[in-house]
Amino acid sequence: MGISGFEPSLLVGLDAIRQAHGSRLATLAGRRLTGFAVVRFAEDGDWFADCPVVLDFDGIQVEVCHWKLDELSIGWGTIDTAADIAGWEWFELAPQWSQRDERLEPFVGQEMREVALLEWRPAGRDLAAGTVAVEFAFAGGCLRIVNGLDENRIEVGEAQPEYVRHRLGR
Repeated sequence: MGISGFEPSLLVGLDAIRQAHGSRLATLAGRRLTGFAVVRFAEDGDWFADCPVVLDFDGIQVEVCHWKLDELSIGWGTIDTAADIAGWEWFELAPQWSQRDERLEPFVGQEMREVALLEWRPAGRDLAAGTVAVEFAFAGGCLRIVNGLDENRIEVGEAQPEYVRHRLGR
């Protein structure tokens, strides 16, 4: 993707993700969201949902990126959002880091109360069954980075009832 420092470590399934990142995610509780970065195209400002969503909690940077149908990468302080995104000369649009997003902006400055992994478990047959989202709960509501079937999707508010919540750190 041309993102400086981004080397995804892709995991599949709740157990693998919880084992690799659960305790570290749990330590974010009590920290404030002090910033974020997403990739947008310079020409039209559209969000490029294939790239990681980077959240900064008082100096601890978490990088969340969904891939394919069921893979999730969580990184810790590896991405340099000040560096230009390289290697896109062939494409008609230029991706760049942005610190603006109407879904994320309301949470900046808020203390995070709890982190949970959410497992998609619908009643019927669904290709997305078993995918895992990361939810950050703040006093002002919840923010989730979910699998949008081969890309990230950002959701705010109450989670859909098909999610099974697995709280971390309790």
